[in-house]
Amino acid sequence: MIRSELLAKLRQAHPHLSSHAVETALDTILGEIAETLSQDHRVELRGFGSFFSKVRVARTGRNPRTGEPVDVPPKRHMHFRASRQLLKRLNRPTTPG
Repeated sequence: MIRSELLAKLRQAHPHLSSHAVETALDTILGEIAETLSQDHRVELRGFGSFFSKVRVARTGRNPRTGEPVDVPPKRHMHFRASRQLLKRLNRPTTPG
């Protein structure tokens, strides 16, 4: 699902809200999640999962063309851990046919 599809579903689920209000709410939620992660904090959405960042340490890599050593600086990357409820929902048996 892409952002526009999510907005369409939210508008359909809440027809009493204006399109602008729905889009502003989604932008605010996603912006707060991004801002919190950028401050190296964890975001937990109960029943869905948690987002958190980890640091990859600095290392020496190799240039694939020349084979020369290259210093790779430390980087932060994001992780997502699904909640038990979400995992249970994803892995429930499907009915045949």
